[in-house]
Amino acid sequence: MDILHAFSVDNMRFILEGFYMTLKVALISILLSFLVGCVVGTVRYTKIPIVSPVLGVAVELLRNLPLLLIIFFARFALPDVGIKLGPMNATIVALTLFEGAMIAEIVRSGLISIEKGQIEAARSSGLSYVQTLWHIVIPQGLRRMVPPLVSQFISLLKDTSLAIVISLPELMHHAKIVIGQSYSYTLPILFVVAVLYFAVNYALSLAARRFEARMV
Repeated sequence: MDILHAFSVDNMRFILEGFYMTLKVALISILLSFLVGCVVGTVRYTKIPIVSPVLGVAVELLRNLPLLLIIFFARFALPDVGIKLGPMNATIVALTLFEGAMIAEIVRSGLISIEKGQIEAARSSGLSYVQTLWHIVIPQGLRRMVPPLVSQFISLLKDTSLAIVISLPELMHHAKIVIGQSYSYTLPILFVVAVLYFAVNYALSLAARRFEARMV
């Protein structure tokens, strides 16, 4: 049967190669966007003159643009100013900028949620502003950031599929090629793709729950 042929060794190997690219791009983008988001979110929280407002404008701009537009910009517009990026690097840049802006807002909101009374108590006990931020605000804010951060990371992993439009050889790109061999491959291949996405995202959710439980 054609449906069984969809699960051939060659097809599954090809699908897993695409899945590897998806995980690779997602992992790099998660690390970079988390770093960018933490720095930008913290700077915005500290309200540094000129710098914080400028970063605020950048964050709002990126958050309100379609990710697909940012991917197109990184791949096709940057070469006009001398920056040429391949499909993988263009995707990583786009995801880092977009998700970094989202994470920056999560970080800022998490820090703002800490009660002012605790900050005032820390300052009155002799801690500097930086020490208060590092020892009081950030540790508590991090606990509150875990659920939205994990949700954002899951969204990032799923958003890698948008890179199919610039021919990044990721999971959906390879799935499309396999499905192109036979119409009867559509259901089984999409089922495999769904299982792979679900497995990783569910694992992230479980890890986040355990991490959050340990921090309580």
